[in-house]
Amino acid sequence: MIPSFLVPLMGGSDDDKVRVVQTLLFVEGINTLLQTLFGTRLPTVMGGSYAFMVPIISIIHDSKLASIEDSHLRFLSTMRAVQGAMIVASSIQIILGFSQAWAICSRFFSPLGMVPVIALVGFGLFDRGFPVVGHCVEIGIPMLVLFVVLSQYLKKFQTKQLPILERFALLVSATVIWAYAHLLTASGTYKHRPELTQHNCRTDKANLISSAPWIKIPYPLEWGAPTFDAGHAFGMMAAVLVSLIESTGAYKAASRLASATPPPAHVLSRGVGWQGIGILLNGLFGTLTGSTVSVENVGLLGSTRVGSRRVVQISAGFMIFFSMLGKFGALFASIPFPIFAAAYCVLFGLVASVGLSFLQFTNMNSMRNLFITGVAFFLGLSIPEYFREYTSKALHGPTHTRAGWFNDFLNTIFFSSPTVALIVAVFLDNTLDYKDSAKDRGMPWWAKFRTFKGDSRNEEFYTLPFNLNRYFPPS
Repeated sequence: MIPSFLVPLMGGSDDDKVRVVQTLLFVEGINTLLQTLFGTRLPTVMGGSYAFMVPIISIIHDSKLASIEDSHLRFLSTMRAVQGAMIVASSIQIILGFSQAWAICSRFFSPLGMVPVIALVGFGLFDRGFPVVGHCVEIGIPMLVLFVVLSQYLKKFQTKQLPILERFALLVSATVIWAYAHLLTASGTYKHRPELTQHNCRTDKANLISSAPWIKIPYPLEWGAPTFDAGHAFGMMAAVLVSLIESTGAYKAASRLASATPPPAHVLSRGVGWQGIGILLNGLFGTLTGSTVSVENVGLLGSTRVGSRRVVQISAGFMIFFSMLGKFGALFASIPFPIFAAAYCVLFGLVASVGLSFLQFTNMNSMRNLFITGVAFFLGLSIPEYFREYTSKALHGPTHTRAGWFNDFLNTIFFSSPTVALIVAVFLDNTLDYKDSAKDRGMPWWAKFRTFKGDSRNEEFYTLPFNLNRYFPPS
């Protein structure tokens, strides 16, 4: 979805869009392998982050780049500027992660403070759910209904003692509705419909398959040497911080859905460091967005009840394989967006409910806890909505000074629901009667998971492979 929106704005062609989609798939496959092998080791898939959209759109509208008349040259110049900004900004996560600075910060987190953060990792994406389904209800609503029926009502259907419909509900429903959408397209249903309806509903409108090469292996700096600009880099740093906060919430959710213990502070920090290296790879290859934990795949852990790290690693292998076989990658990329959005309605909701489940470790009879939870939730939804509405009307964010980098930094931070929720919840939780409220906040349950040796199961979940713990002993 991200390349489909950004590449035309940059002056890129369908061929450029296919190359960016392939490169994004390839790099996120590598990042997923790195994260599951050396990072948190949780079964999380890495994907493109929407947090990077604000600074990237700002770079696209930079007067120096926008004034380039040749559209292909403008695309290449913008891509190199985005790459340079991302390479510089990735250092934030690399430093915070590998220096264990994020582990120190995470000591201020409690189950109460994490509830709105994790919940809004799911709820904060509500605009990518039913509003997108509504763009093509004739395929979006059948997809939503079929996915719920297969994954919930028919989940006990078994073949050779394998709960086949529960495991493969998303694959089966997406394939059936995709075929149905193709039938509608081939029968001429959308021939005289508005352009927007055709764009959202047709399976042949994307022009991706014809533009895609059969075999294309992405490589670093294929768009040319990155260009560096301090203002662009500062704006991108905000997106890196947002991606870090959103991923922290997603890691906590993934550990719960995968029946693992909450990741200890140093494991969380290690994962952030490797995510920073992933964003560095995004910059070097030119994926047009940075990495974050794929929220929909965290929800899929709960839907399929498959929390195996090995399964995710094999999936990463498929991502890399399909990214090199351009026609196959483009075939999957031709799936209409409402089909994905229908699945998001379920998967994002599952992730949000994991955040709410942390309330069981807190005392919700406490007026203090009710105040913190309610205010963090409301502001986490309300502030980003204000920024979105303002931007759609004024065509720039509420922060609009002569310093472009400052505008990008603040607008990016406050566009993110989990980031706003973290700022509000963690501040209130650590300043409001915090000394007398440890039990109400859920700290006795949380404290034993902070260190690697606090729980015997941590070794099973988070020990590094290839006996690397000898060289990098856990803290």
